[in-house]
Amino acid sequence: MTEKLITIKEYALNNHCPECFSKTLHIVFKQKFKETKLYKSVTKETLAELHCSTCENIIYPVQWTDDIERVFDYHQKAFKPKNSTLKLKRAAWLLIISGLIVVAL
Repeated sequence: MTEKLITIKEYALNNHCPECFSKTLHIVFKQKFKETKLYKSVTKETLAELHCSTCENIIYPVQWTDDIERVFDYHQKAFKPKNSTLKLKRAAWLLIISGLIVVAL
């Protein structure tokens, strides 16, 4: 089983980085994607990450200023994750159909 985080939305902020004081902060919203031999699914689990493009540091909530926190809350409320889905692969359909045939006999 492989699990990946796919980027759904990225916002550039007009706030200063608490580390290097440049205006290159970005919020990235990601959603978990699982894939196995039988199915692919997008889960409800999301992750938000704030990072600076100049110093390439992840900015953790402890370092946030009030302005950054307000902007982050605004973007988090506006963010709409993809609906959670489950798509069966061909192998799963073959197992289901063969199971139904065995039960029918």
